[in-house]
Amino acid sequence: MGSVSRAAWLCKSSTLIFLLPSSLSSSSQQLRFKSVTAHSSSPKDHHRMATEASSSPSPLTGGDIINPPASSSSSSSSSSSSSSSSSASSAIDFLSLCHRLKTTKRAGWVRRDVKDPESIADHMYRMGLMALIASDIPGVDRDKCIKMAIVHDIAEAIVGDITPSDGISKTEKSQRERVALDHMCKLLGGGSRAKEIDELWMEYEQNSSPEAKIVKDFDKVEMILQALEYENEQGKDLNEFFQSTAGKFQTELGRAWASEIASRRKKED
Repeated sequence: MGSVSRAAWLCKSSTLIFLLPSSLSSSSQQLRFKSVTAHSSSPKDHHRMATEASSSPSPLTGGDIINPPASSSSSSSSSSSSSSSSSASSAIDFLSLCHRLKTTKRAGWVRRDVKDPESIADHMYRMGLMALIASDIPGVDRDKCIKMAIVHDIAEAIVGDITPSDGISKTEKSQRERVALDHMCKLLGGGSRAKEIDELWMEYEQNSSPEAKIVKDFDKVEMILQALEYENEQGKDLNEFFQSTAGKFQTELGRAWASEIASRRKKED
């Protein structure tokens, strides 16, 4: 990870404590992020992740005489092996943190006492499928939509699924997720892949491209489709979810899919 950060997270009950490096924190060294569910992990894991996040390369030392390596091929092989090991370690650390997306349930369903509610990862996966099967739209990069769909909620691995009923402003929510995403990108080791995730997330947050508008519509479509399925399976009245998205779709595709879901819901009545 280099000297990019010193970070650790601790779970206590349902509160997630995220320790920020001084370079990323403006006025406080610690923020408490709400999470729907407490995630179990051992103190050993916390120590390992914190140590890896704060480790820095050893400074170069040497005397007056510098001895060349025995062979350039041996040096190159050793360097390549070290780089691969570091890259693999960063990737697995990042993926292990993303496991929380599979175990954290979507808060809206939890509050409505839905049985066996979907996880954050469930939600993003079906959004990715939506981007995959949607008809081509001139000027819209389909592959970019797929990528954006599977990373748009990725910061929730740390902050949890914050909803309007939590009483947290959109600005505050975005700030918390921004700090969390920065940590995740550093955990990944920086580089082109981390930069791509960061750019996709920011583009979605700012709703600044045709792809972002499509994916934001997929976010709403997936939610109301899931609401319809829970209504049919569990006899729930989840009308509030349909009302919360009414008139808020930005694209023809989003409006068409939402209309189809609404039509099927009426037939079930």
